[in-house]
Amino acid sequence: MSRWPAKAAMQERILETADRLFYGQGIRAVGVDAIADEIGISKRTLYNHFPSKDELVVAYLTRRFVIRAPSDDVAPAQQILGAFDRLERSFATPAFRGCPFVNAVAELGEPKHPAHKIALAFKDQRRAWFRALLDRLEVADPDGLALQLAILVDGAIAAALVRGDAAMARAAKAAASVLLQAAGAAVEADDAPPSRRRPRAAGRGPAGSRRNRR
Repeated sequence: MSRWPAKAAMQERILETADRLFYGQGIRAVGVDAIADEIGISKRTLYNHFPSKDELVVAYLTRRFVIRAPSDDVAPAQQILGAFDRLERSFATPAFRGCPFVNAVAELGEPKHPAHKIALAFKDQRRAWFRALLDRLEVADPDGLALQLAILVDGAIAAALVRGDAAMARAAKAAASVLLQAAGAAVEADDAPPSRRRPRAAGRGPAGSRRNRR
């Protein structure tokens, strides 16, 4: 029988434990001894799978780097604003400790560390996701608006962490809705800030997007 399944299972156990401890307590605060003890293995066994703590940190962040592709089944504006709904659910969990990528960069403080490159790639990927959806909405400046939306996400994460208030995501969503409408994108009434909700005239579709003005 191949030893590969057992090796893969052990690597996953190590990564699951490292993820929980690194994210919950901090990369600097958690040594490989603590991770090995938590699993019930020797430090040598851990090093057989991850030769250094730096490699384990890289694997931890890579595991959290999930690429999200735009959906063809949900309206672009709804997907954009839905990102803030997901943030609010994440903020409300007891395990929330902020952005793991920002945390890693702040803790390690080494611009040349591989973790910095992964964090930058993650932030760029999120902005590219917004950019792809904004292209579908045909807004005038998709690059600029994608950057603004990404900043709203980062700001909401930081505010929620400091204030301990999941509603920060709702405030960021309201700001994102205003930006989208200002760019000419149609936003569902339920997703628009209260001050911008207007009753629709009978027999007319949503107004506001450049596409609907043609």
